[in-house]
Amino acid sequence: MPRTPRLAAASSGTGRTPLATPEDVAAYLGVPVKTLYQWRHRRIGPNALKVGRHLRYRWPEVDEWLAAQSAYDLTA
Repeated sequence: MPRTPRLAAASSGTGRTPLATPEDVAAYLGVPVKTLYQWRHRRIGPNALKVGRHLRYRWPEVDEWLAAQSAYDLTA
């Protein structure tokens, strides 16, 4: 059963969105989880946090990273 992290946060009433797992971010971006780990190793992907031995992502940072990937200069 797929998890819905954003819906869980909305119903909790805290106003915070939960941290995303690599699986959540991979599904959102449409890339394999392995690609996220490769991007992290090469330091080109969205910023990830270590929580214990687990990687977690902040949704706003993922969205900022994604927006930066599509911002390039077409005038050159």
